[in-house]
Amino acid sequence: MARVFLVTTALCLFLQITPASAATQPAQVPAWRELTAQQQQVLSPVADEWDKMSALQRKHLLGVAKHYPSMKPEEQQRVQTRLKDWAKLTPEQRKAAREKYRKLKKLPPEKRHEIKQKWKTKREAKKPQQGSAAPASPAPSAPLAAPAPAVTKTQ
Repeated sequence: MARVFLVTTALCLFLQITPASAATQPAQVPAWRELTAQQQQVLSPVADEWDKMSALQRKHLLGVAKHYPSMKPEEQQRVQTRLKDWAKLTPEQRKAAREKYRKLKKLPPEKRHEIKQKWKTKREAKKPQQGSAAPASPAPSAPLAAPAPAVTKTQ
């Protein structure tokens, strides 16, 4: 749950756009089929939703795609991860994430900094767990086969 909150909040920071603010923007952004191959590659996680997005959202993402080639590899990976995570959210989860973002923006700078530090601490605490050599799948909690019956001597 904390990961969902973190991802949604981060994506709201990334896509800080609401449907209400999009209504004031002109629809002068290309449809998916009109994007360049490079733009489509960068924005592929949101391909299915592109033509349903507001003009403001698409314009913002086109800006991301424009700067993508000049980003460091870890920044590019972060963008891809956030786009994929955002694409997986339901409309209700996106709405909740936007609301959390709005609330965060209303906090005093000191409080926002405190929250960011807590998130950073949690991320740093999880890094060793993610990088450890854990098995690909969890060990079964019960044996796969039934144990052999006990052998008893009868006379």
